Amino acid sequence: MGQKELKATFSHPTPELPVADVERAQQHYRDALGFEIGWLYPGKEIGAVSRDNVAIFFRRKSQPFEPSVHWVFAPDIDATYDELRSLGARIVEPLEKKPWGLRQFTVEDLDGNRFYFHCD
Repeated sequence: MGQKELKATFSHPTPELPVADVERAQQHYRDALGFEIGWLYPGKEIGAVSRDNVAIFFRRKSQPFEPSVHWVFAPDIDATYDELRSLGARIVEPLEKKPWGLRQFTVEDLDGNRFYFHCD
């Protein structure tokens, strides 16, 4: 039996991050990471930000909650690092070459969600 030809196409997934305060998270991502605020649902339970072709949703959660972790490929890792540092992003691990061969740095948001920016 032959393999069925796949016709559907997928885009990258849109993460939904747990946060204590959606509006505060949106403002932080705008100011410290260069995102634009997209929308905020009435009641402020869920909202979104976007930058380039990336969208992130936020959903208000009661603490304690487990933060999310995301890996972000940055082709020009030096420029990305310099930009986010100049915006005041909370860089918890500086740009360095890791033992596994990637050059990477780590950003943490106000709710503990982490982004590992990396390049080969």
